Amino acid sequence: MKKNILFLLVLLFAFSGCATWKGMKQDSNDAWKATKSAIHEATE
Repeated sequence: MKKNILFLLVLLFAFSGCATWKGMKQDSNDAWKATKSAIHEATE
């Protein structure tokens, strides 16, 4: 019984971690694009 509960908790944590990682990658990608754009505008 304890193994089943532990397995479900680990599985839930893994899936929530994946969603968070995708969000983090998207946020860092957006920040990089904004930084590149700002530097380009400042050097024109």
